[in-house]
Amino acid sequence: MTSGQARAWQRNWERMGRDLAELPPGPLDTDAWFGRSAPLVLEIGSGMGETTARLAAAEPEVNYLAVEVYQPGLAQLMMRAEAGGIDNLRLVRGDAVVLLAEHLAPGSLTEVRIFFPDPWPKTKHHKRRLVQPGFVALVADRLRPGGRLRLATDWAPYAEQMLEVCQAEPALRNPHPDYAPRPEWRSVTKFEDRANTAGRPSHDLEFERLG
Repeated sequence: MTSGQARAWQRNWERMGRDLAELPPGPLDTDAWFGRSAPLVLEIGSGMGETTARLAAAEPEVNYLAVEVYQPGLAQLMMRAEAGGIDNLRLVRGDAVVLLAEHLAPGSLTEVRIFFPDPWPKTKHHKRRLVQPGFVALVADRLRPGGRLRLATDWAPYAEQMLEVCQAEPALRNPHPDYAPRPEWRSVTKFEDRANTAGRPSHDLEFERLG
């Protein structure tokens, strides 16, 4: 981490963050952690936090939970939250699959967001992609009825896989013919802008949890 990130970590992690490996067994008491009961949104893979900070700031009425493995990214996100006075954001460092499976109760999430996960473009690495049938079934189970799964990728073959896998999950419904319109609230990051310049337009997907 940079010195600024390290200082942000020292100032904010005890209040804002949890290490997945140190969580007690069972569902995470998010109401107690946020200090209120509110719709819970989970973002998987917050990266350096540029989009996450903007989205959390734009939705003060929700409890915004981000899970990420990269410590400097989490520290950078805390710097952004501190600068923006964002207090509806909490962070978990660790594996999102373990968090979902062991620490989030069925029906507890209003929305799950997965923006630009690693596409693992080589065929031999496709099994490492996050969006697989078992994972999508787990996400669907953790969503409340009417809850949403939102995804975005700039890698067209991965977008096709995401669409196929999510369409096949019986607990989810696609409210669109195939891909979803790009939501206006999802800001364009530098990463996405570079992808567009390189001729890799983004694809958005949206699925609703059936009752």
